[in-house]
Amino acid sequence: MGERDDPGVIGRRVQRLRVERGLTQRQLAEPVYTPAYISTLESGRVRPSDDALRHLAGRLGVAFDELATGRPARLVTELRLRLTEAQRTLAVGETEAAAEQYAGLLGEAETHGLAAEQAAALLGLGECALETGELVPGRQYFERAESCLAGAPLPARVPALRGRAVAHYLAGELRYAVYLLESTLDELNRGGLHDPDALLLLYASAIGPYMDMGAHARAAQAAEFALALAPQSGDPALVARMHRSVARTLVAEGRLAEADASLAKAAELYRGLQIRTELANCHWMRGYVYAQDGQLERAEAELREALGMLSAKRAALYSSQVAVELADVLHRRGRSEEAAALLHGVLDDLSPERGAVHSAAAHRLLGIIAEDDRRTEEAEEHYVRALSLLERAGAVGDLADLCRLLGDLLRRTGRVEAALDAYRTGLGHRTAPGTTTLGPAPAQPPL
Repeated sequence: MGERDDPGVIGRRVQRLRVERGLTQRQLAEPVYTPAYISTLESGRVRPSDDALRHLAGRLGVAFDELATGRPARLVTELRLRLTEAQRTLAVGETEAAAEQYAGLLGEAETHGLAAEQAAALLGLGECALETGELVPGRQYFERAESCLAGAPLPARVPALRGRAVAHYLAGELRYAVYLLESTLDELNRGGLHDPDALLLLYASAIGPYMDMGAHARAAQAAEFALALAPQSGDPALVARMHRSVARTLVAEGRLAEADASLAKAAELYRGLQIRTELANCHWMRGYVYAQDGQLERAEAELREALGMLSAKRAALYSSQVAVELADVLHRRGRSEEAAALLHGVLDDLSPERGAVHSAAAHRLLGIIAEDDRRTEEAEEHYVRALSLLERAGAVGDLADLCRLLGDLLRRTGRVEAALDAYRTGLGHRTAPGTTTLGPAPAQPPL
């Protein structure tokens, strides 16, 4: 037997519905059961079988599930319909409106004890919080979603795990974010749970922290895996809208199973829209690789593509991070004024708790630009700010280079002892290119 209320709750529900319909216990019982059985059931002293509940539901004119659980027959389907509507709202960048929708849905799902729908609403609230940079509430939403899905298979829990990892990453906790992502990838691949959407979310999300930690080889590999796993679709927003509209019609006609099928397709497509946003990280990584190879024109094109996918309306924090990478390419192409303007425009969206590594990168680049213009004091101020941010985040991949820049500036201005201190700090953080102190890479998917 499936989930149902206690016998006492069911008995009181049967009695209330019987009285509302003006039926006697004999009228409700006949022709299969006796009035005595109905009396015993209504008092909560017997647990009715599924057959008994079906008989009673038919006599009372309600659905079996409503009699067994107290939930209106259309409740779950209608909640799922509204969840897909909230997904659509978030997908088009209306984050505040989406958060309001998800909060209302969470309350209803909690009232009726619907764990899967609670988890979906919590995931939505977590994604909204990431979009707006509210990292602590976002992480808490994802943790609550994980609790709701504690008994579900790992692929179903991946969006919550990935959300929590991203929240830690954006807060500057790089190593823990990578640990969460890699351990989940390893468990999926070693366990043969090769769910493409789950793997795609995890690989795309790992690219940023890998890059910030100096693990460029792992970042490039994650990008290739993500692009190989990416689903191909024409216009997912249009198809999802069609499925959502069809589901509304089916609900009105009482065809709930068919409506659920359409809603599942719509939800999958809206998830695809969010995955496409994650794939902006792959364009970001490609731009980085092209820049390292000196292909600056191609690097600029890839980074502008990433920036377009992560428009400020959708994801201000991510947009700011990509803008820093783009500014570096512009500076290297001789367009320093344009690069500086871009950096000053995004620094307000970055802080030690929100994008610390890219805030440091912005200050580093502004320092280089200031030093090129012989504004030595301004350059030093930017370098010192960047150093503080990197040390706090543990981004050792960039610390050595920054200490060299600061040491060279101090030496040129005659402060030899201070320069030596900067060089010593840099040597303490020196790492080989493309490596970290992480353990072995996670198992790979069978592409």
